[in-house]
Amino acid sequence: MSKAATALTSWAKAIRKALDAAGVDSARLFAEAGLDLAALDDPNARYPVAGTVRLWRLAVAATGDEAFGLTVARQVGPTTFHALGYSLTASETLLAAFERIARYFRIVTDAAEPVLTREDDRYRLSFHVPEGAQAPTDESFDAFAFLLVRLCRGLYRREYAPLAVTLRRPVPRNLSAFERAFRAPLTFGAAENVLWFDRATFERRLEGANPELARQNDEVVLRYLANFDRGNLRARVHAALIELLPQGEPGAGKVAQALHMSERNLQRKLADEDTSYKALLNDTRRELALSYLRDRRYSLTEITYLLGFADGRSFNRAFRRWTGQAPSTYRGLLPA
Repeated sequence: MSKAATALTSWAKAIRKALDAAGVDSARLFAEAGLDLAALDDPNARYPVAGTVRLWRLAVAATGDEAFGLTVARQVGPTTFHALGYSLTASETLLAAFERIARYFRIVTDAAEPVLTREDDRYRLSFHVPEGAQAPTDESFDAFAFLLVRLCRGLYRREYAPLAVTLRRPVPRNLSAFERAFRAPLTFGAAENVLWFDRATFERRLEGANPELARQNDEVVLRYLANFDRGNLRARVHAALIELLPQGEPGAGKVAQALHMSERNLQRKLADEDTSYKALLNDTRRELALSYLRDRRYSLTEITYLLGFADGRSFNRAFRRWTGQAPSTYRGLLPA
């Protein structure tokens, strides 16, 4: 049986703030939803999604506000989503921020998976709910969609708006609240929740970019996820590789030792997850290489060392295999 989906309690804390601001007895609703209020004081704690779904429904009923999700989004702060919030605000571009959202969304909740794709001159962000899983409420998707738009406005420009927004929810009676929030063409009753963004803006360097700070907080996120995903060996291997690569390319045996298991057991368990140690090593190096190259304070020699390659030629061959370009060429095409 698969593990029940969970969400950070800090997301529910934003719901509580919105309820309190509306004059609703939030403590009573949390109790009705079966959620322990004391967990809100622990930044690492999580609630079962089944409970947060009940809370959302109770909150909408108590406030009578179909746009309650938009209200909740306004209560979200930098620490709501753990270290991921700091990674997002320090990202080099909106694209880099949204790639982090897609990569690390499980720190927020594992009830849905963001899928970011590029289609010509637009970026498309959709949300996939695993088959058989309990779907989050319409209001929670409203909240997260508006939160992403607010993120863009905070990092780029206050007047920024997405190209279009499609939501599965039915047309709300207070349509004007959604029009004021998104300031973009809206479609309701859609097959899926999707946001569209223009490519040029997404790839433009942000004034507040700080790749080193973003990467440091990425590491905090990875440590959290490695602990959260004790049953997800991929995440644990990924975190171990980030720690070990600056010492040189670690063999499977060294990573297995770091994870307190035998090499044979590690390889067997990875095979059970339809992957291999070699594939994870390759994927981790590629992800880190793209991150390091965005930070111009790192020379190509330093990046070679941080990725555990023996020499620059080995790094160059690997990077060409990943992207079709030399590392220097890739960096030269990045925003200045």
